[in-house]
Amino acid sequence: MFPSLQAKLTRYADLELQMQDPALLNDPTRMVELQREHGGLAKVALKVRELNRLEEEVASTKAMAEGDSDPETRAYAQEELRPLQEQFEALRVELEDMVLAGDSLTRGSLIMEIRAGTGGEEAALFANLLYTMYMKFADKRGWKTELMEFAASEMGGVKEVVFSITGDGAYHQLQFESGGHRVQRVPETETQGRVHTSLATVAVLPEATEVEINIRDEDLQIDTMRAGGPGGQKVNKTESAVRITHLPSGLVVKCQDEKSQHKNKASAMRVLRSRLMEKMQGEADAKLASQRKLQVGSGDRSDRIRTYNFPQNRLTDHRIGLTVHKLDQIVMGELDEFLSTLLSVDREERLQAAPK
Repeated sequence: MFPSLQAKLTRYADLELQMQDPALLNDPTRMVELQREHGGLAKVALKVRELNRLEEEVASTKAMAEGDSDPETRAYAQEELRPLQEQFEALRVELEDMVLAGDSLTRGSLIMEIRAGTGGEEAALFANLLYTMYMKFADKRGWKTELMEFAASEMGGVKEVVFSITGDGAYHQLQFESGGHRVQRVPETETQGRVHTSLATVAVLPEATEVEINIRDEDLQIDTMRAGGPGGQKVNKTESAVRITHLPSGLVVKCQDEKSQHKNKASAMRVLRSRLMEKMQGEADAKLASQRKLQVGSGDRSDRIRTYNFPQNRLTDHRIGLTVHKLDQIVMGELDEFLSTLLSVDREERLQAAPK
């Protein structure tokens, strides 16, 4: 048994006991957090239980096949042993993959931030294209999306967009999208047909719960203001926009997309918790920097990880040297093949780095 998986099983069993406590009914917030953590661990914990059951069944069947005094019983046990061993080995490999994937496999929610970088209005248009691409991918997977912040540009692009994606395997699939995304194409604003290069940055944050990241009220500075947008859009007469400053880390989060100050504050707190978790993960991942090409939450989001070349219908991931000529399909949300390759590379790197 892998120690990390056994720890998850122990925590899962502990959560089951806590959720049976009648006093929990008087604390709805705590109940929701426990249910969310319980649900996230269920996929792994139930498989660990099944592996333990199969291990016991293999052992007892093997003992029967080798030591029972009745020839018919031994023959029956020998016939049953092989498929049981095959089931056990298949499940063991599956759980090994879960160990190599770390917590990303059991974390179903993420917050994604996309910002226009170098390139002016063309960068904003490209940022909007990336936003649409990820939304289409999430829709194909049946995942839930929620818009949290949207700052439009003058020509229909996006200066900044923040949204959440929730679904089975969402964070695991999209964890390596953080970084600088470069586009090479002829902009709509170009009259002479010249190819321009622009940049947008993407950040993928694992959505953290209040249990994982505890933020003290005294560590927060909360300011309210009127929401605003380009051309006077979304300006209102009430101070519904919220800016939260986490004093110990200096992180600042602003949300204004909702008309309710309460909803904007809740969204800002979700983003803040996730940024704090990303900061913690980044510090841990830095220790493996020399061993891995793919990094979750890499320190400098301006680092170019990918190039989208529209004239050649080409997408290149510079971290692993992967190039495909399916850009027209990928921007429509057909990301499965590309993302699976990234995950395979990550698995091999984790396997090589794992203690022997």
